[in-house]
Amino acid sequence: MQDPFYHKEKRRKKTRMLAADAWLDSALYEFGQSLGRGYTRVEDFFSRFRVSGIKRLFVEILSDGFSFLAIGMVLVTALALPAFDATVTGRFNKAEDFAVTFLDRYGNEIGRRGIRSDDSYPLDKLPDYLIKATLATEDRRFYEHWGIDVVGTLRALVSNAQGENSTQGGSSITQQLAKNLFLSSERTLERKIKEAFLSVWLEWHYTKDEILKLYFDRAYMGGGNFGAAAAAEFYFGKKVTDVNLAEAAMLAGLFKAPTKYAPHVDLAAARGRANLVLSNLVDAGFLTEGQVTAARRNPAVPIDRSAEANSPNYFLDYAFEEAKKIIETSGSTSNTFVVRSTIDPVLQSYAEDAVTSVVREQGEAFNVSQAAMVVLEPTGPIRAMVGGMDYGKSQFNRSIVPNRQPGSAFKLFDYATAFELIPEYDPDTVVSGATQCIGNWCPRNYSGNSVGRISLISAFQQSINTVPVNLSIKTGRQPIADFAHKIGLQNDFPVTRSLALGAASVSVIDMASSYAVYGYKTPAYGITRITTLSGDPIYDADSEPQQERVVSDQTVKYMNRMMRAVVESGTGRRALIEGVPSVGKTGTTSSYRDAWFCGFTGNYVAAVWFGNDDYRPTKNLTGGTLPTTAWQKFMAYAHTNIEIKPVEGVDFAPAPFVIANAEEGQPVAPTVERPPGLKPGAANKLLEVAERLRNALGGASNQAALTITSPAPAKAL
Repeated sequence: MQDPFYHKEKRRKKTRMLAADAWLDSALYEFGQSLGRGYTRVEDFFSRFRVSGIKRLFVEILSDGFSFLAIGMVLVTALALPAFDATVTGRFNKAEDFAVTFLDRYGNEIGRRGIRSDDSYPLDKLPDYLIKATLATEDRRFYEHWGIDVVGTLRALVSNAQGENSTQGGSSITQQLAKNLFLSSERTLERKIKEAFLSVWLEWHYTKDEILKLYFDRAYMGGGNFGAAAAAEFYFGKKVTDVNLAEAAMLAGLFKAPTKYAPHVDLAAARGRANLVLSNLVDAGFLTEGQVTAARRNPAVPIDRSAEANSPNYFLDYAFEEAKKIIETSGSTSNTFVVRSTIDPVLQSYAEDAVTSVVREQGEAFNVSQAAMVVLEPTGPIRAMVGGMDYGKSQFNRSIVPNRQPGSAFKLFDYATAFELIPEYDPDTVVSGATQCIGNWCPRNYSGNSVGRISLISAFQQSINTVPVNLSIKTGRQPIADFAHKIGLQNDFPVTRSLALGAASVSVIDMASSYAVYGYKTPAYGITRITTLSGDPIYDADSEPQQERVVSDQTVKYMNRMMRAVVESGTGRRALIEGVPSVGKTGTTSSYRDAWFCGFTGNYVAAVWFGNDDYRPTKNLTGGTLPTTAWQKFMAYAHTNIEIKPVEGVDFAPAPFVIANAEEGQPVAPTVERPPGLKPGAANKLLEVAERLRNALGGASNQAALTITSPAPAKAL
């Protein structure tokens, strides 16, 4: 029997719990009732403001307007903060700090880079018609708007939508100045938003005349010139205060598209643009048709700078960046320098002709629009660089940016790593070509067929995919990546299971450096000497460390032999050059997006890439087609009338290059090697001159005529 006290205590707890539950229910009920009463009182209060009919429409619009205004103010503040951060330092974007004159390998000037700037002319000293031409073309409402010309922007949008050929853009002069002073030239929505806010900031802090003066001083005008004063001196050889109306119209036409309308690049386009500027002057009411008639009939005549238009501009851009790095660390106080480069102008012309002619003749059939080439000597100096089809249309240098996959051209690193790490391997070693899967990835050969046991040289020659993948399993993928970086690749890339097949981002210049397989590390370089304008030395390549040996002699011979097999009877047969020992490797990426040929002779190393800027696939373009054609075309040109050097490990005896002494009748070696670069036609002219000299001197018994013999000019393909 249980204790009565226990039952009593149990009833007491139960009673307390029932009481608590009743209290909670009552409290919740009262709280709900109070909320209802409160809501009713609020409704009663706001019912006093209730409107209907047309009044309600206006109230709703006003209410929503305040809501969107609050949201907009928060959004505007968030967007404005990054833009105004650019003004915190109080400093503008710098124009180039250095003015550099570039010389070729022989000491001849080939171009200039850096500043050509002159801000010494106040606004009231500039010709009135230059100011009016600029305002009429760039921003007619400049003195009326507050930084952003809404009317002008809408007019430009309507004009563009109607397909009209208007020369007045949508961005105001203040917006253009904001971009020049604070921002980059990237075409993004973020930049346009920043540009708009900075335009308002400029209008708050500067007068209209100060903004216009900054615009005339800071705008890029093409040809390396910043500002109208520097452009007038460069294009017309006169002070900006002395330009006439026709010249002022041509200058005003440069602000929006300085590269496209620069008169030293395309005079016809520059004059056409100037004529539209003159029409704008009339349309804006600044001048009458009668006042511009003389300028139309007598267009501006710029200084002839055609030689500069034909400069190796892609190389100059690359060399300028390299020169700036050296100059900035030199401690020099000068800002004007002379740079002796490695470029060979004749080889440069050969490379440009080889690449552009192949694309123009066969590019449409393969749906390919761009190409790049880098040519080195085996010790590293850059002799030619082609960064694209047309520098005037695109300054993007495709030869130095590591954004393309090399495909099978990467297999050089796979096989060389195997030779370095596995001593018993040589080109004749027979290995398994069966497919070995790595996880769920199973590589396939280009033909789709499997192979059995195959020699390394045959697998390399036929560009078999399964063999290098099997080698990477045996050697490890990290050693392959390390070897590639040691040889010449500078870009970092992930070490993936498909690395052996070229799944890495590389540049053309790095591939050229990597294929200089002579037992030494041979990084490409484009500068041999830098001095100030007064001649004080800043840099001399002769003082740099000697080449570093990184590959064994045996591996060099093995790889050269295998690459020779590719050219003789493999995928690179189009690279054969009569009388010249050529070696190399083709490369093709998935979906035919990139096609390569990288190779060398005893004289030159060259890497060639073909593809499209937007990464769209080509029409079955492989490394064995257009890249090898362009490579062979260049090499055939470049090896005309020079001494052909052998390639280590390749059993090939090039024809001797000798000069015969007419008096003794015995061949002797030349005392000084001639610089390369005579085209076949030029070589024939020299032979003709030599023949005439020999005939003219034939009557003198004590004089010896010099007879030049050389191999027959190579046939241009």
